[in-house]
Amino acid sequence: MYPLEGIKQPTIEDNWRGIILYGRNSQSYKFALAKSLLEMRPAEGDLIRLEDIAPIYAGHLTDHLKTSDKQGTAPSSKFLDICRSFNEGSTTEAQLVKKTIELGFKNVIDAFHRVYQNDVPFRFFEDERKTNGGIRITTNFSLLADRPQFEDLTKEAEARWRLVETSWELKLSRALITVHHDSEFELLFALDGKRRRKNVTSSRDALNGYQLGYCFYCFDHIHLDQGKESFPEVDHFFPHTLKQSGFGSIIDGIWNLVLACKECNRGAGGKFTAVPTERLLARLNTRNEFLIGSNHPLKETLMRQTGILKADRKVFLKNFYNDVWASLLHRWEPVEKGEVRF
Repeated sequence: MYPLEGIKQPTIEDNWRGIILYGRNSQSYKFALAKSLLEMRPAEGDLIRLEDIAPIYAGHLTDHLKTSDKQGTAPSSKFLDICRSFNEGSTTEAQLVKKTIELGFKNVIDAFHRVYQNDVPFRFFEDERKTNGGIRITTNFSLLADRPQFEDLTKEAEARWRLVETSWELKLSRALITVHHDSEFELLFALDGKRRRKNVTSSRDALNGYQLGYCFYCFDHIHLDQGKESFPEVDHFFPHTLKQSGFGSIIDGIWNLVLACKECNRGAGGKFTAVPTERLLARLNTRNEFLIGSNHPLKETLMRQTGILKADRKVFLKNFYNDVWASLLHRWEPVEKGEVRF
């Protein structure tokens, strides 16, 4: 699924998420550039010179190299070698910045807005390297920075980065990597070839962008700041209690996890152990297709859990729903608080 398909009236945030969550990455540079822009938070019309963004951009890459040495699919990279050399102490910060300006932006600026061979409709900067030595911030980025969801975009980019580099680091085909959910700590993790666990990222951070920053059920705003009342809960669409009714560990699959506001999950009139209606089942299918449209281990995980073909996945959900309905006999619908987005 193209990132903006299935979304009603895509917003500026949806365009940004399309770039971050759906790009086919051969290097992690796009994530580093995205996080740098979010951190700098420039205003409309600002010229970001390469020498100004280079220290921040390189800093994100050197930080990731400390925990995951594989930052791309290419067998070697002169720029990443410089970053590694900096981490080892044999390259100074001034040398790192100089090489970042020289080598670090060669392809990422051209490819930043590209998803599935085309640019997203909204551009967040214009390339002025040849004329002014940097990139010019557009109105779209300025508008993005004023949106309530802006603060969550850094966490979403980091989660996506962690998922992508996991498949590179484990040196396994993505088809062999399964992402698991730790319900106690609400983390996504993977197992390497020796069945050793590698924690990847927060399940909230990984799932939020694919729900467009809204509660899955009522479309109220949710935010990834734990101190806010709108901090979401990780909910099992088909209730977790089904594990004790013969449905087994498949209930904990990524395909069955959504982010919900507290009121929908366990407030007065909340879902609790009821089964959402079939209308919401269709929404779960759409959300899962958003995840499958993304080129990282969550794609292969969901396909193994629910079916290789789109039609098979739809049948899987319908059959599972019928089996659960026969067991629980309680249906639930939320009171919608916002416009239905997908």
